[in-house]
Amino acid sequence: MLSLAKNLNLLVMFLLELGVLGATGFWGFTVGQNWPLRLLLGLGTPALFIAVWAVFGAANDARIPLTGLARVALEVLWFGGGAVALVMAGRLVPGLVFAAVYVVNAALRLLWHQ
Repeated sequence: MLSLAKNLNLLVMFLLELGVLGATGFWGFTVGQNWPLRLLLGLGTPALFIAVWAVFGAANDARIPLTGLARVALEVLWFGGGAVALVMAGRLVPGLVFAAVYVVNAALRLLWHQ
C-alpha cells in the first residue's frame, strides 16, 4: 500500500511540473493587451521554465543536477513560480491550491526519501 502511495506522489509531482508550464503560459497570455507581447510571454515563459528544469532539475537527466539546499531553492522557485503565475493572472484560489499541493507533495517526498 505504501508503494502505491509513493508512486501516486511521484505522479502528483509530474502533474505539478506540467501545471507550472500551464500556469506560466496562462499568465503570459493574460498579460497586457498587446497581442505580440502576450504571444511572446505565453510561449516564452514556459520555454524558459523548461530550459531551467532541463538543466538543473530533471532528476537523473539534468545537465547540472542540483542536490541539497540548491535543489530545495530550485523547487521553491520553480513551483512557487507556477503558483505566483496563477495569482498574477487573477486566479488566487487555484494559485493557493497549487502551492498547498506542492507543499504536501514535497513533504511526502522528503519523508519517503523520493
